[in-house]
Amino acid sequence: MARSTSFRSPAGVALMFATNGAALASVLPWYPTIKAQWGLDDFSFGLMVAAVAVGSLASTVLPSLAVTRFGPRPVVFWGTVAVALLLAAVGWAPSAVVLALLIGGIGLLDAVIDVSQNVAGVRVESAFGRSILSSMHACWSLGAVAGGLGGTLAASRGLDIRVHLTAVAAVLILAVALGVWLTGRVPAATPQTASGGAGRRVGMGRIMWITLPVSVVATAGIMTEDIANNWAGLASVELAGVELGQAGVAFTVVLAAQTVGRFTGDRFIDAFGRAAVARVGGLCIAVGGALVMAATAPPLLYVGFALAGFGCATIVPSAFAAAARLPGISEGAGVTAVGWLMRVGFLATSPVLGALSTATDLRWALGLLVLSGAVVLALASALRENAGT
Repeated sequence: MARSTSFRSPAGVALMFATNGAALASVLPWYPTIKAQWGLDDFSFGLMVAAVAVGSLASTVLPSLAVTRFGPRPVVFWGTVAVALLLAAVGWAPSAVVLALLIGGIGLLDAVIDVSQNVAGVRVESAFGRSILSSMHACWSLGAVAGGLGGTLAASRGLDIRVHLTAVAAVLILAVALGVWLTGRVPAATPQTASGGAGRRVGMGRIMWITLPVSVVATAGIMTEDIANNWAGLASVELAGVELGQAGVAFTVVLAAQTVGRFTGDRFIDAFGRAAVARVGGLCIAVGGALVMAATAPPLLYVGFALAGFGCATIVPSAFAAAARLPGISEGAGVTAVGWLMRVGFLATSPVLGALSTATDLRWALGLLVLSGAVVLALASALRENAGT
């Protein structure tokens, strides 16, 4: 495939991904302050923060409609502008209910932006002639780290939340404008993906069925990420005897391994294909999960989580790339369906693991990592490249 796109376009897409990662991460460190400000109990706080997931699930077919009607680049720009304004408004919310509505709106728009930036990434990747989507997701992770560190620093220094989030909003708008400019004109969809391959409207049920194997693989990958986000610290304390003050090390290990895996994953994908790289990733997740379950001291636990983080690195980016190229449906519809089903799995992972841990114990419940790896191993062929893509 000819390389008809300069490095400027991938750099622009990378900046769009980083901007998206930084947005919600900038407000997360303020959650304890917000909880105290409004006197929320744990249950009410849980409902409030769940508004992000509820908003993203409520988006349903909106991402596909938006990217098809307006194109990925305008949707990313105006969607990010809207998210920035909602983010700034969080600091001025007059009540917890309004706050939940704002967060829900951010979740809905994030789902739209997520699909659009992945479609842009897939089109630029095709024009560039080599895999780049894994690195784009690594840039999202770096953006999230930057947003989280900035929010943590602002909150710990006692900066007014309104000042911080307003400044973040301004930076996000400037950054996404630069990213959109650098990206330039996004290549058009191929005739096959633009029309769904048959020139006729495809029902949502049919779309869900076509994308189901890819969605299951993506869900297995996102389950690993969710377990790392919410349970790695607790596992290090309860299974390996790590002190509470050092509990964050386990999550950091996963994030670092995942970031390395995403930046290096594109080279492996170019050399061996998405399916083969996913199989190795699934094996790493399963072995890593088994080591975590067996760990009674920090070194083995950290090795296990590092393997799991490295293994899941390319799963979700590869799933989005495969979904955009599925025959018979448009790229927007494929990415939207996989993203929506993946979010359902993401929302269910922690409650399921918590229930298993209550019924048995955390060590056995973390067997979900092994199960996730096995699922990726079994269904990795769903990510294979279609002929001509």
